[in-house]
Amino acid sequence: MSKRKPIYSVDPKAYDGMLKLEQYLDESQLTVTHKELIKIRASQLNGCGYCLDLHTKDALAYGESARRLLVLAGWRETELFTVEEQVILALTEAVTFIHQGGISDELYQQAEQLFGTTYLAQLIMCMVTINAWNRIGVATHLKAK
Repeated sequence: MSKRKPIYSVDPKAYDGMLKLEQYLDESQLTVTHKELIKIRASQLNGCGYCLDLHTKDALAYGESARRLLVLAGWRETELFTVEEQVILALTEAVTFIHQGGISDELYQQAEQLFGTTYLAQLIMCMVTINAWNRIGVATHLKAK
């Protein structure tokens, strides 16, 4: 794999825009658990090793169990995740694979009923942001150290 220049050194203004989205998420109502589950699941789907390494370490530091992280890719086949978390994970997958049919009305309505419109908007922004970070990481060959 060829070495590629990181965007933060080539175009700091573009990178700053991404950091502003992260600042928004930090100031949102989203729980740490919800944010990290979204970030890890999207990173699994997108194959971003850098983000997987970063966010699994963060989740463990915030008190997430290793067991839940180890089975996250198979979340549908376990009872380790709450109904709310299951909806968040399904929505994360739908946003990540938006080109494969979008978000069903049923899933959107279920999420809206569980979380309300503001929290749902914040969840979607978290999903959009990590998908953008994943694409930056994969496109520039960011490596976990």
